[in-house]
Amino acid sequence: MATPSLDRPALVQRLRAAGCVYAEDEAELLIAAAAGSATALTDLVDSRVAGRPLEHLLGWAEFCGLRVAVTPGVFVPRGRTALLVAAAVAVAGPAPAVLDLCCGSGAAALVLHGRLAPRWLAAADIDPAAVACARRNLDPLGVPVYQGDLFAPLPARWRGRLDLVVANAPYVPSDAVALLPPEARLHEAPVALDGGADGLAVLRRVAAGAAEWLAPGGHLVVEVSSGQAAALCAVLAGFGLVPTVRQDDDLEATAVTARRPG
Repeated sequence: MATPSLDRPALVQRLRAAGCVYAEDEAELLIAAAAGSATALTDLVDSRVAGRPLEHLLGWAEFCGLRVAVTPGVFVPRGRTALLVAAAVAVAGPAPAVLDLCCGSGAAALVLHGRLAPRWLAAADIDPAAVACARRNLDPLGVPVYQGDLFAPLPARWRGRLDLVVANAPYVPSDAVALLPPEARLHEAPVALDGGADGLAVLRRVAAGAAEWLAPGGHLVVEVSSGQAAALCAVLAGFGLVPTVRQDDDLEATAVTARRPG
């Protein structure tokens, strides 16, 4: 179905009928992305109505005031993850060594690069598509992005020397993945969403690795659902880490920080 390039009300109506909550804003973004081409606009709107994430169509997502490049198939940074970044900044000391684990597009590392003055900053992800996307965002800053399973691809010299590890690891229980919005379920990598039977399978491994890779006094900061926070805190304590829960009702977000005792 064609969409007239200049008929904004019709475009907004079509987006709203497809379930786009912020149809007016999306219409303006799609018009801008089409750069005056009616054919391009029609293709963009058709793809959006079919359920493709807006950010994948635009090629970027807004996160903590920055535009972050996002490519098809890659996890789109959520607004609630701003709490994870804020919690990380709050516990970071001067000139920290920082790792963005399960980095996806590298959004957290991109923001932390600007908010901290790290002596070393790196990112890592197991998904090749995410690594390629993160490198687009972080290569210009000289931030390396490693591909591999959690801490495995990191230079061994950083074991026991990291001051801050942030991880937006998958925490959706496997049975709940099918209940996610189609934008996530159909267009983002399952490895970025599925957290195992109780949603904490990957986070348990993150906790175990952090206990080895953090410097004494260093912090792990992760995102989790509010209902999982207590169980995760027990996991962290089991690895000798000291957890603290932070919540933001406006963002509907929960972050857990865990300090390795000094």
